[in-house]
Amino acid sequence: MCFHSLVSMTDKQLAKHFRVTLENMQALAPQFYVNAFNFPTTPVITNIKRNTLQHFRWGLIPHWAKNDEIKKYTLNAKIETLNDKPSFRDAAHQHCLIPSNGFYEWQWLDPKGVHKKKFLVKVKGQEVFAFAGIWSRWVNPQSGEMIFTYALLTTEANELMSIIHNSKKRMPVIVRPDEYNKWLDNEEINLDGNELEAEETR
Repeated sequence: MCFHSLVSMTDKQLAKHFRVTLENMQALAPQFYVNAFNFPTTPVITNIKRNTLQHFRWGLIPHWAKNDEIKKYTLNAKIETLNDKPSFRDAAHQHCLIPSNGFYEWQWLDPKGVHKKKFLVKVKGQEVFAFAGIWSRWVNPQSGEMIFTYALLTTEANELMSIIHNSKKRMPVIVRPDEYNKWLDNEEINLDGNELEAEETR
């Protein structure tokens, strides 16, 4: 799975890279360690505003949820079962790109994961890339606030990630630059089209 990432570029730099405009002029500062379990707000590009960099919260809340407790369980979504899971089914066609500069994963050195090695994983030759995600719009029934959230998609680990993420053998779906529009258009994309590189880190 993928719960820890890196966004080391400013919103302006990301907007320039993806050739989009900024929706919120109060841009987010770079986030050198993004922990999904804090339900952070991060930059996204959605299928309905594909020319705009927006800010959504990590942890998808389905439109039908009575409260936001479900977000604890919807940080990641398996791309193979999107249409089968009630939490994701209604948002399965609402695709987004999640800009990033890397993600962190831990290699278990023993069967129970007591001892681990931490790795920073990047796309070889790309300073910035995009995870595949799905998003949802939820209205808080108590406050009436409209909240936009997303889940990051995962797939089976490739050879490198099977060695690093040896406990679960999953990896995030990373969209190739030439397939950004295909993903936003709800078309199939190459799930193993990015060459990754990893370095041990603290």
